[in-house]
Amino acid sequence: MSITIGVDIGGSHISSAAINGNDFVIIPQTYFSGPVDSKASKEVIIKKWAEIINQTIVAVHKHSEYSSNDKIGIAFSMPGPFQYESGIAMFEGNDKYESLYNVCVSEELIKYLSTKNVSFRFLNDASCFGVGGCLGENTLEANKVIAITLGTGFGAAFLDDKLPVTQGDNVPHNGCLWDKTFKDDIADSYFSTRWFLNEYEKITGKKLTDGVKEIASIENFSTAKIFDDFANNLSEFLIPFIKDFDADVLIIGGNIAKSHRLFLSKLKDNLKNNNLDLAISIVENTEQTSILGSSYLYNEVFWERIKTELPYF
Repeated sequence: MSITIGVDIGGSHISSAAINGNDFVIIPQTYFSGPVDSKASKEVIIKKWAEIINQTIVAVHKHSEYSSNDKIGIAFSMPGPFQYESGIAMFEGNDKYESLYNVCVSEELIKYLSTKNVSFRFLNDASCFGVGGCLGENTLEANKVIAITLGTGFGAAFLDDKLPVTQGDNVPHNGCLWDKTFKDDIADSYFSTRWFLNEYEKITGKKLTDGVKEIASIENFSTAKIFDDFANNLSEFLIPFIKDFDADVLIIGGNIAKSHRLFLSKLKDNLKNNNLDLAISIVENTEQTSILGSSYLYNEVFWERIKTELPYF
């Protein structure tokens, strides 16, 4: 029997869990998470990743029917830039994990894992979130899905029947949105935590440090205006992409999504006013959803469809 472990790599954390492949839910007591210093040395980062994954390996043998002789498939939800087919990190000039530049993650990681009977597969983190949003408890009756994550950065994925689409006339280049032009800058500057902090300081003259959660807790005219402006900007930016892709569903995750009560209604109204009546699904646990999505790489039918088209960025 094979075991699948999904791993979500964030800018400052790693999360790991074993997945039940029959119904795509996390096996109880196998989820572990921990902080990672993304500016540390290669050895420190890889050892920390292995530490968390090893906790899941021990737990899955303890709390499930799997034995220590079963092969383990480890699937990564990995941010770019990354060579997803070869497993080589290309982090450079983006202020995170730069010590892993040109490092083959699977070759280094296996040195520190508690078992060597493993295989590795990798997919972009935004794509994993999108796939995970269509699985398990989040199962959606939709063919075409746009998934976005709103947090320290702006992630996006376009999926057709769960398959990430990165090229074609109906999707932006590489299936990414963060680097696309919006107003006087790029989208990442408008749909991330720093935009909220900058807007709050601009309106009130005060600096906040606890992100969007802190702004959401204040609830006055100034913060209401910030969330309204955010909803207006987001709808204005997304509408052309939604129309081009003919999306059925928009999935929204990331820390900013936890404050959806302050912007979702406005966003829906704006989309309807542009004759777009697509469903919107809010996912509050982005990490676990990404873990589920990564585990789908060990669905062999899905893997056969995607492995020759893994993005190289």
